[in-house]
This record gives sequence, C-alpha cells and structure tokens, in this order.
Amino acid sequence: MGGYIKCLETGKRKNGVMTPKEIVLGGYQSFSEGKFESLGKIFHEKAVIKVSGNHKRSGEYKGFEGWRDNFLSHLPTDYPNFDLQILHVVAEGDRVHVFVKYTADNLDANGVHMFLVEDGLETEFIIFDDTQKMAAALGN
Repeated sequence: MGGYIKCLETGKRKNGVMTPKEIVLGGYQSFSEGKFESLGKIFHEKAVIKVSGNHKRSGEYKGFEGWRDNFLSHLPTDYPNFDLQILHVVAEGDRVHVFVKYTADNLDANGVHMFLVEDGLETEFIIFDDTQKMAAALGN
C-alpha cells in the first residue's frame, strides 16, 4: 500500500489531547505505511464507513475490520500502484474533511473524505469519490 501522503500541518492540541484533525491525519500516515493495526485503533468498534457510488466496492461497512477485509484489502488488485495525495484539509469541531487525489495504473480521480471523530475515535467515515471514474477503473 505505499500510498504517498503529503505531510500537512496537523493543528493544535487541546490540553494535550489529540485534535480530530491530528487523529485523522495520523490515520492517513498509518495507511501510507501499511500499518493497518494502528489504523484500526483510531476507529470506534461500531464505526460506519460509507463508500459512495454504484460499483462493487460501494456500500456501507460496519466496523474497521469489515472495511479492511472487504475494501482496503482489494486496493492493490482493484487499483494497481494506488497512490493517495492529500490536497487540503478542513477541520471544524468534531468533523474533518480531507480533499484527496487518487492515482493508479487505471485511475486518476479526486475525492473528499468526511470523518466524524467522537471521544478520540473515528465513528463515521464517508468517502465521496468521482464514482464514475472509480467504477470505470473497476470495470463496472
């Protein structure tokens, strides 16, 4: 998964506690390093991950393990040489929006990832992609 992550300012800590922005960007760092155990630790056990669109990976995943096993594990074959670059981050309160660019042998698309962070854990993650490009890359 060697996705390239462009380092960005992570925001300010409040009373020594990580901000939602820091938590989310730490997740991207774990993803880029292939550290899925670390990535899983920032998700609430009942987190909901939603993938927009109408393709074989679209839908709602319950918990990190479901998303990891049924979505993340397929990235190398679905999108050979997958790469993710963070373009911009907007954080307000418990919500973090990350604007991203994806590239792969069969893909060149943009997306927005929306996170809800509660009590230091990601409870909701919605992936808004250019679903037509994602589906075309998947052969849909």
